[in-house]
Amino acid sequence: MEKVIQGMRQYPELVATIVVGILALVGTALGVSEVKLLVSVFALIMAAILSWDMVKQILGGAWGIDLLAVTAIISTVVVGEYWAALIVCLMLSGGEALEDYAARRARKQLSGLLDSVPTTAHVLDEAGNTVETAVENIEVGQRILVRPGEVVPVDGILNTDYAVTEESSLTGESLPVEHRRADQVLSGGVNGAKAMEITATALASESQYQQIIKLVEQAQASQAPVVRIADRVAVPFTLIAFVIAGVAWWYSGDPVRLAQVLVVATPCPLLLAAPVAFLAGMNRAAEEGIIIKDSGTLERLSRIRTVAMDKTGTLTQGEPVVIADDSGDLDLPEELLAWAAALENQSPHPLAKAVVQAAHERDLDIPLASEVEEISGHGVRGTVAGHQVAVGSARLTNAPGDLQTLKPGHIRVHVAVDGKWKGALELSDEVRPDAPATIATMHQLGVEDIIMITGDSLPTAQAIAAEVGINEINAELLPADKVTAIKHLTHPVAAVGDGVNDAPVLATADVGIAMGARGSTAASETADVVIMRDDIYRAARAIAIGKRTMQVALQAIGIGVGLSIVLMLVGASGIMPAVVGAFMQEIIDLACILWALLAARPGRGETPNASGQNESSPVTGTKNFAPHAKVA
Repeated sequence: MEKVIQGMRQYPELVATIVVGILALVGTALGVSEVKLLVSVFALIMAAILSWDMVKQILGGAWGIDLLAVTAIISTVVVGEYWAALIVCLMLSGGEALEDYAARRARKQLSGLLDSVPTTAHVLDEAGNTVETAVENIEVGQRILVRPGEVVPVDGILNTDYAVTEESSLTGESLPVEHRRADQVLSGGVNGAKAMEITATALASESQYQQIIKLVEQAQASQAPVVRIADRVAVPFTLIAFVIAGVAWWYSGDPVRLAQVLVVATPCPLLLAAPVAFLAGMNRAAEEGIIIKDSGTLERLSRIRTVAMDKTGTLTQGEPVVIADDSGDLDLPEELLAWAAALENQSPHPLAKAVVQAAHERDLDIPLASEVEEISGHGVRGTVAGHQVAVGSARLTNAPGDLQTLKPGHIRVHVAVDGKWKGALELSDEVRPDAPATIATMHQLGVEDIIMITGDSLPTAQAIAAEVGINEINAELLPADKVTAIKHLTHPVAAVGDGVNDAPVLATADVGIAMGARGSTAASETADVVIMRDDIYRAARAIAIGKRTMQVALQAIGIGVGLSIVLMLVGASGIMPAVVGAFMQEIIDLACILWALLAARPGRGETPNASGQNESSPVTGTKNFAPHAKVA
């Protein structure tokens, strides 16, 4: 009953139309003569309300959309087709309810994220007792108990020895994620079968899951560019309808023909199709881990001609890894690797993390280092197992000068013990395995130019570009230089990046696409599209979804307009009564809505991932887009 009352308050025009319709049917059955007057007066009141809305739209720059509906109501009343007038009123008032229903269905995935937001948390006091606390009141440094099956409320560091979380809402990874003591645990993950304790490292508003929620709420609040799309069609459609109606009246001499044409010329297909399609497209993107902040972005994505891509963290993994020992005639013993890791354990440098990771992968016992000193720009040195150990540059470790030349994009971390060079590790920031397929798919989707913009050296950029299939490079750029480069590209331009230094570029481009799974908050906040999975192929998927959504929206409008014109011609012939025409227009509206919902489904031949599993891959059979060493 509560939902019924809420619906009556939300759609008063629809309720009034239904009530008048019921009264009219009862009155007709009882032979009440005032039925025609009741329906006609009500229809004219609806026309007046619609006319006032139309005036406001005209003042806002959108005109022609409701003119046909007003004319159809007035003309049917004038010629005595009051039942047809009532059906037109029902169609117009019911169209809003149909649109809202379709919107709720299309918005289902976005709303699902909001439904899982934790509101309270179990904060541990100094005595170890739990205190129920609102999530927004959690402070950095507080200890929090997360019980089995609960959502992690804020980002934190794991205090217990072991925990398992399910993080599909964050990364799309369906498999459980294992965490060890001192690991970072992101908010939004669902705890496994055992309770765990974390120490909060961020406020709720700054935590990963809350950032996603902000993006979702922003996406839900946005409006589709329905006015722009509808206005392109509304004026010629209105003129065609009036011409057909006028000719039919002139040729037949019967004013009823005017009403018979105009009742099937109402603009509901223009009003309903586009917003439903755009909401369905945004929902589909969310299901694939792509948050599109505003529905206007979908239209811009459909027209992208150029894509500018960052290198580090976008085309590459963004995390250097040890790929080989490089020690001349010597092998780097596991003991030395463990000693190097002992020093690097106390360094914040990204290369240090890679060395420590290499030691962990070999299950080495890492000893404790003392007197550790960071040598800015060179490395780190200290005492391990009674020896003076240095890890870092060739200069710091007295490395010989006759070592093999490194490949572009690779770097050496040297190790010295007691002042003597003992060997080195070779590290590389490897290309994402799905990067080549991403570039090829973007080309197939109609992107004319794909350009790398990076602050790295030209040889490194050229090596990565050759591997992924990019043929134009802008290297050794500062953030300001990247913005300048974007402005001089062929627009519309999409920019893809992940770091803080990418934020100005993402804001400058027509569409900014941020790798939000591991990227910076600044990049995600300035971007139009945020990819919540660590998967660069989603950038190509975002473009594909934009094109598919725009295609379906235009198809739905075309279907509605085309069928309306056919019915107008039938109405002009006089063989279809106005009442029947009004019912047929309802069928057209329903067909438009159902067609617009197809935007929630992939098109034929679309591939959800770079491997092309479950669907035929659009990459297969594409031309070779290998680079030609073109450097901008």
